[in-house]
This record gives sequence, structure tokens and C-alpha cells, in this order.
Amino acid sequence: MMSQFATVLRENIETTQRHLTAAQEAGHPFEVHLHSARLMDLLDRAASNGVDTTGWVPEAALAAATANCA
Repeated sequence: MMSQFATVLRENIETTQRHLTAAQEAGHPFEVHLHSARLMDLLDRAASNGVDTTGWVPEAALAAATANCA
């Protein structure tokens, strides 16, 4: 069973992924960067709190977010 923190974190990650995908499809590079940065921040927050996010973010989405934050 996930803690309330992990549950809310997962919901935020899923929402951010949807926004990132929409921004990519719409061709809005600034929004892509913002949502990529938010996704990376959420994943970092999860890691720093010991929350295992394995399987939460598809590899392609993670690669895109990482590339847009470089």
C-alpha cells in the first residue's frame, strides 16, 4: 500500500506526463521544457524520499524529459 505522499506524487507525475505529451504534440517547445523540468523535479523528489518510481514513467517519456532539461 502506498503512502498518501507517494499516491499524490504518482498522480502529479501522471498529470505532468499528460501535459508533456500534449505540449509535444502541439509543438510548444517552451511548454515541453517546463513540463520536462517538472517531471524531473517530481522524480528527484520521489528518489530523495525513498519512493520507488520504477514503471511509473515510460522510458520514451523519461528520455524526452531528460533531453529537454539538458
